[in-house]
Amino acid sequence: MKKQIIAIAAVAATCFTLGANIAQAEENIQIVGSSTVYPFSSYVAEALGATGKFKTPVVESTGSGGGMKLFCAGASMDTPDFTNASRRMKAKEFAKCQKNGVKDITEMVVGYDGIAIAQSKKAPSISLSRKDMMLAVAAEVPSKDGSHLVKNNYHFWNEINPKLPHRAIRIYGPPTSSGTRDAFEDMILKHLTKHMDVYTKLYKADKKKNKAYKKYHKIRQDGVYIPSGENDNLIVQKLARDTSALGIFGYSYLEENSDSIAPAIIDGVIPTPETISGHTYPLSRSLYFYIKKSHIGKVPGMMEYANLFMSDQMIGKDGECTDIGLIPLPKEELAHYRANLKTLKNLTAADFAKKH
Repeated sequence: MKKQIIAIAAVAATCFTLGANIAQAEENIQIVGSSTVYPFSSYVAEALGATGKFKTPVVESTGSGGGMKLFCAGASMDTPDFTNASRRMKAKEFAKCQKNGVKDITEMVVGYDGIAIAQSKKAPSISLSRKDMMLAVAAEVPSKDGSHLVKNNYHFWNEINPKLPHRAIRIYGPPTSSGTRDAFEDMILKHLTKHMDVYTKLYKADKKKNKAYKKYHKIRQDGVYIPSGENDNLIVQKLARDTSALGIFGYSYLEENSDSIAPAIIDGVIPTPETISGHTYPLSRSLYFYIKKSHIGKVPGMMEYANLFMSDQMIGKDGECTDIGLIPLPKEELAHYRANLKTLKNLTAADFAKKH
């Protein structure tokens, strides 16, 4: 009798396991990550679902950093299959993936985007330098004589630059989990402060601190810079109500809402598809998605989704994603990433030493 019970239990356990595997196999593709990549990823997901061959992938806007945390949490089937990012995966995120068993990852670039600094169309046009922006958002700024850093007490643009209007500095921007925030800090704060002695000389006696200080990226927290969540459309809505404020978000949201918002001029350049793809606009960047290779074959449609995203139909010169703001890659670069997708080339630690 005892042996019969054990046998029945074993069969039940086998059936449960098979049922769980079948349930997992029938699950939707799970995609997380960047709010900037979200419109393009969602569009491709809907297109895949419309074929009727696969369930429509579930796409969540968690921010690039939030997506990396979820993606790198492990390789089990309850973790995401893809993560989107509006900046490249960081070396420490790759290391976390490796530590947690996410060993094989393929990196894709789908196009370019620019970080737009925008405002209501009702506001007078404004032309800013990257240094103006840095001095507006940094937690600490150089003292009047330039000898040391002081708490940022700039509250009007003309206090930073007398050529700018007497207009309150108020900036709605992405939170710390956002890839747009990371890219903004890299291209504005870190890029400028690493060349300014006042940000680096204070810790020359301590190499470890000096290294950190050369990468200064602290944003003020006194209400002038207002973190506004991962949904960039919320920032657009705030600019419609607050006509003296500026907002920071991906170029696609600027293009999508061009009837109500307009770009600020940055270093003399307006963001357009041409200035972004030609890198004359100083806040240009690449957009990424990452594939968890261990889930391929276990979650139906993963390769079909990836191939559709990388197709001419979606991201070619006249692709459907370009209609909603994506800036297409040059042919050579697109061919490079398609070749990587075909072979499912593994991302390696050595890749993070390469300039991207």
